[in-house]
Amino acid sequence: MDVHNAASKKAWDRFLLTGIPGWEAGSAWLSVPFCLMYAVALVGNSAVVLVVVKDQNLHKPMYLFLSMLAVSEMGVSLSTLPTVLNVFLFSSREIGMDSCFAQMFFIHCFSIMDSGVLWAMALDRFLAIYNPLQYATILTTPRIAMIGLGIAVKSVTLLLPLPVLLRRLPFCGSNVLAHPYCLHPNLIRLPCADTRVNSLYGLFVLLCTFGLDSLFILLSYTMIVKTVLSMASKEGRLKALNTCVSHICAVVVYYTPMIGLSMVYRFGKHAPPVLHSLMANVYLLVPPVLNPIIYSIKTKEIFKGFGKVFLPKKF
Repeated sequence: MDVHNAASKKAWDRFLLTGIPGWEAGSAWLSVPFCLMYAVALVGNSAVVLVVVKDQNLHKPMYLFLSMLAVSEMGVSLSTLPTVLNVFLFSSREIGMDSCFAQMFFIHCFSIMDSGVLWAMALDRFLAIYNPLQYATILTTPRIAMIGLGIAVKSVTLLLPLPVLLRRLPFCGSNVLAHPYCLHPNLIRLPCADTRVNSLYGLFVLLCTFGLDSLFILLSYTMIVKTVLSMASKEGRLKALNTCVSHICAVVVYYTPMIGLSMVYRFGKHAPPVLHSLMANVYLLVPPVLNPIIYSIKTKEIFKGFGKVFLPKKF
């Protein structure tokens, strides 16, 4: 009996991660596109940060916020990378409880930072269009640094209670997670105890971060549209709106998969497991891959910055 109890206790010190249900036989092949996506995400976002740091012409609010977005997206990628490659490349599914909670913390923390930076970028676009003459004096470098620090502190502060609240619960039901990494909505389904406190706090965090950020982004663009429509020149209106295209694309790329994943978790309990897995992978892997590409294509200054840093003889 003691041996059996010890074995059971040991089993509940770790969880089993899942790849894409139904595609287990091709997990080694799936590691190839995942590796490529991680490589593009890490190289692309690192390049954005390097270009903004090195090019003095890019030491402006819009590009400083873009470098913050790139850093947070690298954080999301690096948080998921170890377990995703372990599952798909080495078929290693086990993860310790503390490691799982730590991964959950960093994934959600960097995701919240992403959302906060997207709101800051919306504010930046509003100020640039609404009050262009005082734009540079309002968004000074120290203020931008304070905004970035505030976003980071808010994210860490709100996320710290989550692993603590989970640690107090007994995990004696299933220990199989639905993804190749640890997410809070997935973890709170596993304890064999009342998880209302965890669910309510998770909802509170969601409303205080993604909820408020998306609301402020919507308000910012409402004011931007109102300001643009008041401009007399058609050329001026088009030029103003053109400066928002990259940010709008980034918002769509970020929030669309997140809303889809939330809907699947809330209302898709009977949906195929493969749908949950695919939506979670799209939410965490696609934005870090696409955003550097979007900004390098849609923003001339970033494109020129890449040329100056990586092809100096031609620029």
